[in-house]
Amino acid sequence: MIRIVQGDITTLTVDAIVNAANQAMLGGGGVDGAIHRAAGRELYEACLAVPEVRPGVRCPIGEARITPGFRLPAKFVLHTVGPVYRDGRHGEPELLAACYRNALALAAENDCRSIAFPCISTGVYGYPIEDAAKIAVREVRTFMSGRASARPDMEVVFCCFSERDKQVYDRLVP
Repeated sequence: MIRIVQGDITTLTVDAIVNAANQAMLGGGGVDGAIHRAAGRELYEACLAVPEVRPGVRCPIGEARITPGFRLPAKFVLHTVGPVYRDGRHGEPELLAACYRNALALAAENDCRSIAFPCISTGVYGYPIEDAAKIAVREVRTFMSGRASARPDMEVVFCCFSERDKQVYDRLVP
């Protein structure tokens, strides 16, 4: 089941929320900062404990990592790093799709029955919402279509911060 809501992802009661993180995973602006503030200092400490794969990088672009949700209503935070949008011809669509695939796979591995996504890469990373939403919806539908690793019973929530973003998702998921 796919739902679209407008609101604050940090208030949703789901098994996992997805954080549009940066590669260091230590907090930042936008949804990343909001999640870190709502979860408390423990989230920062948990992210700091994630091993670096190279200096300053705990989660490379397109990959996902998991931490507890701490003070959030969600049990887990799935951190994924979306691409900075240039022009759509430098691997951005593939990297953004990987964010959704990897977060969904990690949620399924951890027996999550519900997951909420923000609009990954559409804030300061500049990804056009229409293009990003098409990728997000396509990847979620593919995941839920019954592949071996899928959880067809998983509830997926697209949590949009703005009414405009919600309208884009509403057109894609009638």
